This record gives sequence, C-alpha cells and structure tokens, in this order.
Amino acid sequence: MKRTLTALTLAASMFANGASAFNPDDLQKLKDTNSCVQCNLQGANLQGVNLQDANLQDADLRGANLRGAFLRGANLRGARLSGAYLEDAYLEDADLSGANLKGAVMWYATMNGAILCNTTVPDQSVIYSGC
Repeated sequence: MKRTLTALTLAASMFANGASAFNPDDLQKLKDTNSCVQCNLQGANLQGVNLQDANLQDADLRGANLRGAFLRGANLRGARLSGAYLEDAYLEDADLSGANLKGAVMWYATMNGAILCNTTVPDQSVIYSGC
C-alpha cells in the first residue's frame, strides 16, 4: 500500500510540474508563424519580442515574461495572462476581449486603443471597454 501511494504521489507531482511549463513546439510555432491559437506558453520568456498583429487567441500565457514585448494589434481574445509580467509592454490596439489579467504586472504598459471587453484586469475587476 505504501509503495502504491508513493508511486501515485510521484506521478501526480510529475504531471503537475509538466502542466506548468510551456510547450516548446507551441513557442516555435509562434516564432515561425506569428500565430499560436490555444497554445501553451505558460511561463515562457517572451521578453522584448515583436508580436505585432500576432494571433494568440485563447493562449495560456499565465506567468509568461512579456516585459517590453511589442503586441500592437495582437489578438489576445480569451488569453489567460494571470500572473504574466507585462511591464513596459506595448499593447496599443490589441484585442484583450475576455482575457484574464488577474495579478499581472502591467507597470508602464501602453494600452491606447486596446479592446477590453469583458476583460479581467490585475485587481480582479472586469472592464467592458470597446464592447
């Protein structure tokens, strides 16, 4: 019984750790095509990357480092960005409809013209701008 419990605990730990890391194939797809719908980019380092007009609809970007990223016109509809680091990110004209930014760090982020329709912002309130 003890051996079975240990094996289950180890398997659960491995599964939990694997679930929190980004998928390298998804990251390569984003780099190659500037599009990665429903991708797992959780915790990925995208600091300073140019993702202008990128399609990241429904992508998992929780905890990702997007500091200084250029996301002008990006489609981030439904993206999970909770805990993401978006300091100095450029999100002008980006579509963040339905996105979750709970707990995201957004100091000095530029968001002129961004669509925030049903968007959860870092303080957990919901914005309905541009609906």
